[in-house]
Formats: sequence, C-alpha cells, structure tokens
Amino acid sequence: MKSADFDQLNHRGEGRFPPLLLNFRTISRKIASATFFFCALFVVATVLSIVVMLGVKAVPFLNRVGVWTFLTGTEWKPLRGHFGIAPMIAGTAYVTLGALILGGPLGLGVAVFLAELAPSRIKEILNPLIDLLAGIPSVVYGFYGITVIVPWIRRIFGGPGFSVLAASVVLGVMILPTIVNVAREAIAAVPDDYREGSLALGASRWQTIFGVVLPAARSGIIAAIILGLGRAFGETMAVVMVAGNMVAFPKSILEPTRTLTSNVVLEMGYATGDHQAALFATGFVLLLFILTLNLASHWLTKKGVS
Repeated sequence: MKSADFDQLNHRGEGRFPPLLLNFRTISRKIASATFFFCALFVVATVLSIVVMLGVKAVPFLNRVGVWTFLTGTEWKPLRGHFGIAPMIAGTAYVTLGALILGGPLGLGVAVFLAELAPSRIKEILNPLIDLLAGIPSVVYGFYGITVIVPWIRRIFGGPGFSVLAASVVLGVMILPTIVNVAREAIAAVPDDYREGSLALGASRWQTIFGVVLPAARSGIIAAIILGLGRAFGETMAVVMVAGNMVAFPKSILEPTRTLTSNVVLEMGYATGDHQAALFATGFVLLLFILTLNLASHWLTKKGVS
C-alpha cells in the first residue's frame, strides 16, 4: 500500500495507524527529497565553480591579448610573449577527426551487431569486454601505443612514429565504448513494430536494419558520435605519450603534433604569470567546446527515436 493510501485511510477513519508511524514516514520522505535535491545541487555547483574558476583566470588574459589573436596566432612562445594556439587547435582537430574516422564506423558496426544480430551467448562475452575497454586507464593505452602502434607506424610508413596517425589510432580505440554503448541503446530503443512491419512487407533483415532501424535511431547514433568526439577531444595522457608534442601545423598524418590538452599538461608545472594565464585560457576554450558538445548530445538524445 502506498503512503498516499495510508494517509487517505487514516483521514477517512477507515484505517487506524499510529501517528508516530505516519510522522516517521513523512519525515523520511522529506529527508530523502532534501538529500536528492542537495546531490543535484552539488553537481550543478561543481560545474558552475569550474566554469567560474577558469573564467576568472582566463578572461582578463584574453582581454589583454585578444581572443582572435589567441585563437588564430601561429606562434606559441610564452617566454617571448607570443600566445597563439592555432597549431594546437589544428593538431587537436586532426587527431580527433582521425579517431572518429577509425573508431566511428567500427563502433557503429559493433553496436548494430550487438543490438540486432548477436546471439545472447556472444552478447554475454562482448558486453563485459566493451565495458572493460572503458575502464582501462588512459596511461595504459599510451603504453600500448608506444610499444605497439608507434613502432608499427615507424616500420611500415617511416618517420618518427610519434604522429597524428598514432594518436588517432589510440584514441579510435578509446572512444569505442562510448560510441558502442550509446548507439546500441539507441538502436535497441527502436520499437519492434518497425522491424516487424518492414519484414512483413518483404524486406530482408539487412534491408530492415539499414533502411528502417538505423534511420529511426539516427538521433541516438549522432549523439553517440558527438559523445565520442568529446571523449577524443578531451583526452590527454595517451595523446601526450604518442603524438610527439611538436608545436607546429602537421603537414601529414605521419608528422608529430601537439593538442590543446597536451599543451596544458606539459607546461602547467612550470608556467607563471601570463604563461599560466594562457594555459588557463586554453582550458577555458576546451571547456566551452566540451560543454557545447554535451549540450548538443543531450538535445539529440531528448529527441528520441524519430
């Protein structure tokens, strides 16, 4: 019997319950509601405090240097007063795009297989393995990149091995759990009536998947890609270990590069003054981009199956 039923019965005189029990239930509900409210408030306050902290450090510096100069400048020489992060923006874009090209189709393929084709026994094996990929520390991915990916690239393609390609391969693997899990849930959420109707009209199973299920789940699939993009964009440790960390526009995928996150990690330990403020501004740019991606993903997920 629900608590509302207890209150109604006691009010109507059809049931007699000790006032102490009723008061205890009421107090428990209020305590639980207040606890959940403060938990939600804590999350919101944490996000706002991070934004405010970075903004306080970054905005005065950006006002002095100029936002456009900071974003489009091609020289990063903090000790000489040159604060241009365009090479790092380009490196971040190349590495992230490469990770999506490698990990996006693979992750979507795995999601389709798990949601539509895999027997239950295979699902029991693959699902924990995918979750395990999400739990592996990024430094372990970096070690794998150094010992396997970098030497392989050096042997097959030449060059130093530490490159855009190496970082893209490592990140492509790291974003797989995000893309697979979100896309799989979106595909599984498509009503069975869609599949049954397509099959009843004579479509094959593959025609149903590609012509009906995937278009119906496109908002969730796009959200999965966006979340994977945010995961790749914000990754640091593995990229530091395999990208080469050269502040320059990479002319090919076999050349070293430095990302925005790598730049912050490598220089924050000894930066002071405007140099430190420039790194906070870099973090502020990263935060704004990630927040934009998360809002876009949330909006697409709210649309649901269309």
